Amino acid sequence: MPAYRPEEIEKKWQAHWKTHKTFEVSNSSDKPKYYVLDMFPYPSGAGLHVGHPLGYIASDIVSRFKRLQGFNVLHPMGFDSFGLPAEQYAIQTGQHPEKTTRENIQRYIEQLSSLGFSYDWSREIRTSDSSYYKWTQWIFLKLFNSWYNLETNRAENIRTLQDIFGEKGSAGVRAAGDADERHDFTAGQWQMMTEKQRIDAVHPYRLAYQSDTYVNWCAALGTVLSNDEVKDGLSERGGYPVERRLMPQWNLRITAYADRLLQGLDTIDWPEPVKEMQRNWIGRSVGAEVTFPLQNAPQQGIKVYTTRVDTIYGATFMVLAPEHELAAQLTTLEQKEAVEAYVLASKRRSERDRMADTKTVSGVFTGSYAINPVSGEPVPVWLADYVLAGYGTGAVMAVPSGDQRDYLFAKHFDLPIIAVTDAQQNLDQQADSTKEGRYINSELINGLTYKEATDKLIAWLEEHNLGKGKVNFRLRDAIFGRQRYWGEPLPIYYKEGLAYGVAEADLPIVLPEIDEYKPTETGEPPLGRAQDWKYRGKFDFELSTMPGWAGSSWYYLRYMDPHNDERFVSEEAEQYWQTVDLYMGGAEHATGHLLYSRFWYLFLKDLGLVSGNEPFQKLINQGMILGRSNFVYRINGTNKFVSLGKKDQYETTALHVDISIVENDFMNMEAFRRWRPDFADAEFITEDDGRYLCGWEVEKMSKNRFNVANPDELISRYGADTLRLYEMFLGPLEQFKPWNTSGMSGVSSFLKKLWRLFHPEDGQLAVTDEAATPAELKALHKAIKKAQEDIERFSFNTSVSTFMIAVNELTALNCHKRAILEPLTVIISPYAPHLAEELWAELGHEPGSITNAQFPVFEEKYLEEASIDYPISFNGKMRGKMTFAAAAVAADIEREVLASEIFEKFSEGKAAKKVIVVPGRMVNVVV
Repeated sequence: MPAYRPEEIEKKWQAHWKTHKTFEVSNSSDKPKYYVLDMFPYPSGAGLHVGHPLGYIASDIVSRFKRLQGFNVLHPMGFDSFGLPAEQYAIQTGQHPEKTTRENIQRYIEQLSSLGFSYDWSREIRTSDSSYYKWTQWIFLKLFNSWYNLETNRAENIRTLQDIFGEKGSAGVRAAGDADERHDFTAGQWQMMTEKQRIDAVHPYRLAYQSDTYVNWCAALGTVLSNDEVKDGLSERGGYPVERRLMPQWNLRITAYADRLLQGLDTIDWPEPVKEMQRNWIGRSVGAEVTFPLQNAPQQGIKVYTTRVDTIYGATFMVLAPEHELAAQLTTLEQKEAVEAYVLASKRRSERDRMADTKTVSGVFTGSYAINPVSGEPVPVWLADYVLAGYGTGAVMAVPSGDQRDYLFAKHFDLPIIAVTDAQQNLDQQADSTKEGRYINSELINGLTYKEATDKLIAWLEEHNLGKGKVNFRLRDAIFGRQRYWGEPLPIYYKEGLAYGVAEADLPIVLPEIDEYKPTETGEPPLGRAQDWKYRGKFDFELSTMPGWAGSSWYYLRYMDPHNDERFVSEEAEQYWQTVDLYMGGAEHATGHLLYSRFWYLFLKDLGLVSGNEPFQKLINQGMILGRSNFVYRINGTNKFVSLGKKDQYETTALHVDISIVENDFMNMEAFRRWRPDFADAEFITEDDGRYLCGWEVEKMSKNRFNVANPDELISRYGADTLRLYEMFLGPLEQFKPWNTSGMSGVSSFLKKLWRLFHPEDGQLAVTDEAATPAELKALHKAIKKAQEDIERFSFNTSVSTFMIAVNELTALNCHKRAILEPLTVIISPYAPHLAEELWAELGHEPGSITNAQFPVFEEKYLEEASIDYPISFNGKMRGKMTFAAAAVAADIEREVLASEIFEKFSEGKAAKKVIVVPGRMVNVVV
């Protein structure tokens, strides 16, 4: 056998796995099940860089390890293939998004396969396939035809609500949602309603409903964007202006599940920071809803929600969101120009920017006043963009003595600051939110404690019909519509202006062909371009499509039964696999995908369609692999570049340079000239040795920074097993880690050293059937113990170190014994599966069978020492060593030490005053 050649071995075993369907798994087995899931990727045109596979390698190691432990392992892969990038590329090139998406997916499959992942490719799904999104549409219809019954604390079919209306009318119905949007009627009135009136009455109760909602509208892209897609008032893709706009949108009533989403976090094994992010995003608070009557229209009022109703006497002004529905009505003629300018500026800022900007103080007075309901004092009404229309009531009672943001606002605009307790301090410098002390300047509650004051005020407000106690959530209903083409069509049609769900039998509603992928000339979404696209030939379809997170909210269920045409997942498959045991993915999805997936799962649970309580039992967030960027320094106003060592002599601008033309920070200047046309005539001021030295920095790996390391090139050079091991070796999985390609050579050398345990210098297989020595067994069982412990606690980097130590020890022992090398091959196989398969077959096993081998059993006895070397000290100074049986007792050790040559030599003829024996460690003689 020649030397270790990964390029041959890896292609061979990848072909074998594919041909023999090695990793295909059944939905029934006598083995225990284990479901390992990766967050499936969006297939971009750039393909994978070395940062992407980090989590995939870790999950593959766990999958292979669990198979070796006797589990029936489901480890699938698919593609989140709807999305804005493909649509934007289609707009630019005219190519159908499906074509570019299909090509990108093929590239991803080739790259993922080249890394040797043990995916069951027979279960591959793509969210843009109509056979898949048929069921996404089906789930949406279930949401559309459901309401949330607070009496039963679960979702129910809308028919049960209609039955209640027929029997009792709307009185007494406890449903999740905004009661202000609903109408009151009796059972008799319900019976007399027309179809249109009944649909209008039911619509505000649905879990999928349409309403006017403030959204991030990007005119240049012609679509609504999520908060994640907006940065500093510009679209993340393209950098186009984004403004807040009130538009009719489809929403999902995730707020109905707020409490259950909170409670469920206590039952799952997720990173605490992710759970805390979800808790904060959901934002449960106990407080009161209070109405401040308008001074000039007492029959109207401004509702606020506050968690500190006890401070209401200190509310010296009110702040409304610029988009508040009463903003225009409250604006006086004198303030109109200033208010309109402020509202316009606010529209250009995203909600995220407004929430994050705690330093800027801005606002505008409307010119109107409300009345403090408990003190009767007039309160000026202001607009400020730190209040959001979509959160709470879109209005706050501002208490500058108790809230720092209100305090800064009051200081900036010279508004009153009133102390409300005798414990507040330093109000001339900052707000003090203490709940200690007794209330002052608060007529109704003067002298009371916090709890006494809160209870008394809520009772008083409820008695006077000016407020009530209320549990509130920061969480808002999820906007579900996008004015895009490349997404799932919403299964909604319109008849006489009313929204109806299509019949389930008519699913899927397939995305139609259109001539261009941008909005129509009249401002309709791209689907408005579809010719003759009507439901049953006569009713207009909804022209919005679903957001990107729709298909990803339930894909883990489809993997269980991906080819089922009759059901989104069969009962048998769902009950067998139940929930995901290990989910690997990024923490950036904490308040998006991970929250929406839990919401959809709880909803399906209410309908009796799934059997678990949470979709993902354990979550691990892999860290990011950072790129090592290189920089060149262009002398300003020229096309001349100065080397790092001399750049301080000139005024320069640093530019990223492609790391592929840089080695050890020295750049190939001719390659640089060929790299970009504008650099073809570049001149260089070099170091004294004639070389160009680049600057460097560790930062996020990105095409824009030209610091992306291509896994294809590294696999070609070193092999996939080397790349797999090296990515794990970089450091703890959850941490950010800098990439340095030069480190791969060390891992490559390790694998060659492992190969030579089986194939010494002449290259022939030299494995013997000799009995293993205690030293060899000790080296092996240390590795078995550590490898199993490390995988079980997901500490993969320390496992790689363990393998290296074991191979070094066995090499030093000149070990070529089957009894040692066979189990060693098995424990290394999850990390370096191609090499392990090759060695396993050479050892005489059926080709490809290491997947079904058994993980070796650790035996403690092989780690027990027969004897121990004791350092012997005299008056604290080590003078030599003596060897004793591991089982030797202190008295025997003391006797032998006192009779030894070491004692005779170093006691200097003196008697021992004391002999201290530390069992298993050392001996100290005091003379």
